[in-house]
Amino acid sequence: MSFHTMKLAKVYPMYVAKVERKGRSAQEVERVTTWLTGYSVEQLHDLLDSDVDFETFFAQAPRLNPNRDKITGVICGYRVEEIEDPVERHVRQLDKLVDEIAKGKAMEKILRS
Repeated sequence: MSFHTMKLAKVYPMYVAKVERKGRSAQEVERVTTWLTGYSVEQLHDLLDSDVDFETFFAQAPRLNPNRDKITGVICGYRVEEIEDPVERHVRQLDKLVDEIAKGKAMEKILRS
């Protein structure tokens, strides 16, 4: 399945489960997701209740964070900053943020502040 057609509502609960297993919270996943995309928490929840795919989710994002290019490193064997397809890169950036939450990184560092 391509990143373009993957459903946000199928993947997002896995993000939450991953961080909760490590003692972190769903609110932290919300925070990094809204930081990356510019959606409000309410908008995010509306999208999770819909059938939106990742391509649409990122294409309609109110404001992709200008600091998203500071998200670097390897996730699932791929260097985030070298991924050419924009949708795949955005998905992997979100994966990386969630991974950093699960690894116990401080939120200020995760949000590249």
